[in-house]
Order: sequence, then structure tokens, then C-alpha cells
Amino acid sequence: MKTCSSIDTDDILFKVVSEAVASGAVKISGGIYPQGERPDDSTAEDIVINTISITQDKPQSGTSNVNIWVADEKVTINKRQQYKSKRERLRELGNALVDYLKAQNLADLEFWIEDDTTLKEAAVNQHYRNLRIGWCIH
Repeated sequence: MKTCSSIDTDDILFKVVSEAVASGAVKISGGIYPQGERPDDSTAEDIVINTISITQDKPQSGTSNVNIWVADEKVTINKRQQYKSKRERLRELGNALVDYLKAQNLADLEFWIEDDTTLKEAAVNQHYRNLRIGWCIH
């Protein structure tokens, strides 16, 4: 395979994640976006992909993110309304995508899940599950 750029690795992940959604293996209410293209006001279940780094030596190695966004739910705790994560929905979507990603077998490259964490984005009352992807491109 030729040398990949960060745009290429984003495109590879975009294609794989799109196939997961199209096949019904992962069911989201929103869309799949490269970094910076998710609508600012989205409250849908979206997946955002970006690459942090990719080396230019052969074999190439790199790191990407797949972020699964889910809007928080409004709950009342101690007579006060608050926004809290939809943990079960984040678990369901993330686990389905992890299973799909692990089942992939792509020519000339390998990727795997290095880390998995859930983060809060308080400014928009949403949480996202971050899957950190490691790459080895031959």
C-alpha cells in the first residue's frame, strides 16, 4: 500500500464505520462525520472520526479517534434538574462498534482499539465514548 496521510486513515475508518451503520450492526440516530464537520447544534447520536498522527516511515503507525456522541438526559436529583449521561446507550453503541471493528480484516493494514473512555462535554450537555485506534500500515 502507498503511504497514507491522516486524511486517508480518516477515510478508511469513515468507510468501515459507515458499513457498520448501513448493515445495521450499529444503529445511530444521526450521522458519521470527519472531525470538524459534525453540526454544531447536533443532539443526535453521531460518530466523529479524526486522526491524531500517522508516521511517514514504512510500516506506518498512527493513532485515530472514533467518538460516539450521545445527548445527555435531563433528570431530577434532590429536586434539581441536571443533565446526566445515557450510560447504557453509550455502552450499547460503543460495544456494537467495537465488535464490528474487531471483526474487520483489511488488506495491507491492521488497526486495533488501544483505549476506550467516556468523556463529558458539558457545554453541549452531551457525552461521547472515545475509541482510540492504533494503526499499522504495511
